[in-house]
Amino acid sequence: MRKFVGQSIAPAGDGFITPASGSEPPVPRAFRWNDRTFDVSALLRSWRTTKTDRGDVYLKRHWFELETASGEQLEVYFDRESRRGAPRWWLYTISS
Repeated sequence: MRKFVGQSIAPAGDGFITPASGSEPPVPRAFRWNDRTFDVSALLRSWRTTKTDRGDVYLKRHWFELETASGEQLEVYFDRESRRGAPRWWLYTISS
């Protein structure tokens, strides 16, 4: 069952499952959300969304579908427009 969350998450620990490519952020190996830690075991897919402002198109979010070590699937995104000190990673949905 897929459940909407829509809350910020924080990278946990060291290490990434993907290297920084210059255009995409590196995906952390683990995330903390509330009192839980999700250990990421696989990157299933990634995509991007854009926005249009005064005729120009800008990259807004990097999306990732991840599988955890416990078998859950997370849909997370990295917000390129977040202000300094604001969360950049967000948990969009979780599926058990």
